[in-house]
Amino acid sequence: MKILKNIIALAIVLMLTIMTSVAQEPTVTLEFQNAASAIEVVQKYTKALQAGDVATMNAVFAPNAMIYGLGGGMDSLTVAQHKEYYTTSTTNYKHSLSQELYLPVKVTNNWNEGEWVLAWGTNTLTNKATGKKIDVPYHTASAVVNGKITFMRYWYDMLNILETQGFTLTPPAN
Repeated sequence: MKILKNIIALAIVLMLTIMTSVAQEPTVTLEFQNAASAIEVVQKYTKALQAGDVATMNAVFAPNAMIYGLGGGMDSLTVAQHKEYYTTSTTNYKHSLSQELYLPVKVTNNWNEGEWVLAWGTNTLTNKATGKKIDVPYHTASAVVNGKITFMRYWYDMLNILETQGFTLTPPAN
């Protein structure tokens, strides 16, 4: 009888565990306590980019933050590498952002759990030497933790940049 009671108790615990794990669907909300401050962090970054202030851009990152997608690649950059990338970029180009849109999103019970700011806009790059302009539509996703960006992913049209600089795309020979 004692074995039967233990088996029944174990079965109940397993059923509750399964029901609990199934009930934890990912949730996404646009309204959460830190939404406004998370947007402010990302806007501080974009305002610093437009001012050519790389030190302020880097100051919004957590020390171990990772940045992905700059330079058109999937490779990651550390905060120090990000500084180097944008020091070169702001030396050669003036960045002017327009059509900006910021969306705070909180995700729970999913692989990308956290508080995020999604941003869209157009970055008009003006070559400081030639005055030539390049319009670059962009999208970023930034995870913000304790007032710092811990992860940032860039997406933008690299082909647009290359074609504006005179590169051409040659189709493969059949």
